[in-house]
Amino acid sequence: QVQLVESGGGLVQPGGSLRLSCAASGFIFSSYHMRWYRQAPGKERELVAAITSVGGSTNYADSVKGRFTISRDNAKNTVYLQMNSLKPEDTAVYYCNAQHALFGYNYSGQGTQVTVSS
Repeated sequence: QVQLVESGGGLVQPGGSLRLSCAASGFIFSSYHMRWYRQAPGKERELVAAITSVGGSTNYADSVKGRFTISRDNAKNTVYLQMNSLKPEDTAVYYCNAQHALFGYNYSGQGTQVTVSS
């Protein structure tokens, strides 16, 4: 059974930091590119960050470049999103997503809420 379980969300003040984790099971994690998306109320889902299956390449939305870092530990079947210098506009539900590097199979987690507010 495929599972992606996000954790680490919460309430943080502007300028603060959070580290999201996404634990994967039920598939060969190292064969999948991993992504973090977010969706704020009333807005479309936005791709925040992506990392290739072996971790050799990363991509970020312009809105988070220099503040967020995506990483993965294939030995632990986990992908991370380190979020620094958080802003109120980063408030959203954050989802992790797995896509098979060759065949495109796609899985998503249930999401974790991040709220940036004073």
